[in-house]
Amino acid sequence: MRAGAEHSQTTMQTSPLDDFFARRALVILDGALATELERRGADLNDPLWSAKLLIEKPELIRQVHLDYFVSGADVATTSSYQATFEAFAKRGFDAAASAQLMRDSVRLAVEARDAFWAEPANRVGRIKPLIAASVGPYGAMLADGSEYRGHYGLSEEQLMDFHRPRLQVLVDSGADLLACETIPCLAEARAIARLLPEFPGAAAWISFSCRDGLHTSEGELLGDCVAALEGFDQVVAVGVNCTAPEHIASLVDQMHARTRKPILVYPNSGEHYDAAHKQWHGNPSASHFAEQARGWHARGARLIGGCCRTTPDDIAAVQHWADTALPTTL
Repeated sequence: MRAGAEHSQTTMQTSPLDDFFARRALVILDGALATELERRGADLNDPLWSAKLLIEKPELIRQVHLDYFVSGADVATTSSYQATFEAFAKRGFDAAASAQLMRDSVRLAVEARDAFWAEPANRVGRIKPLIAASVGPYGAMLADGSEYRGHYGLSEEQLMDFHRPRLQVLVDSGADLLACETIPCLAEARAIARLLPEFPGAAAWISFSCRDGLHTSEGELLGDCVAALEGFDQVVAVGVNCTAPEHIASLVDQMHARTRKPILVYPNSGEHYDAAHKQWHGNPSASHFAEQARGWHARGARLIGGCCRTTPDDIAAVQHWADTALPTTL
């Protein structure tokens, strides 16, 4: 590959997020899907995690998406995080059936969005929400926590080969953009960014998982990672998710100094997971989450939502703060 050829050279001139940025100071993302499904009684003790309900209880996924829209989310992230050909094959699904389940994850979010938008009262002061097809990391397919460690031992080309078939399905699914999330290392982020030109017109955000206020889960400086993505035009935002909220302010500072791309953050609730007893500990509150969001926005985050253990109440609190404190041209 000749120098520079890996950078996106598509004809895509706009991002699906541009209309929001032109009219709103903040784009509100949704909150957790899997842990919210568990909170509503779903058993996700399975390598497929939330994707298990694409098979067993899709209507519950649709309802959670709808509740996040009602709470103020401008973007729904689909239940395809752990939906891979490899994972579905282990459950006996062939390639065609696996691809259909991935498309179903987008369809459920679209149906929820369309139901929400069909009510005239829901359109007041709102822009029609977007659907972001979740693209989990290679480590999520392994189902062994590797998305919080990295060090896969694979080349960028091997990671491209892994992601390519699923990206093809999701790009063609009707989603507005791709949410490439919980990425533990630059190699995987670059693999995805290098793949995007194979899908002209596709847009994606890339969001890293981080171990502290400076480093990705694999240990690289986050600032270096987002700087390395600067030349990929189809990467329309960069950020951090599935990370402890106490690290977010520092991480936003690192990104703000190294990229011109919009910055997104959707951290965990702040609770801590006891793996030995499979229990969460802590006392998070929606008002505290919204107050933290105010600080992240002040530092430069333009898209804010939640990851594990956040709920529609957290998103509603962020929306209330944004509605009362931030300018809008709506």
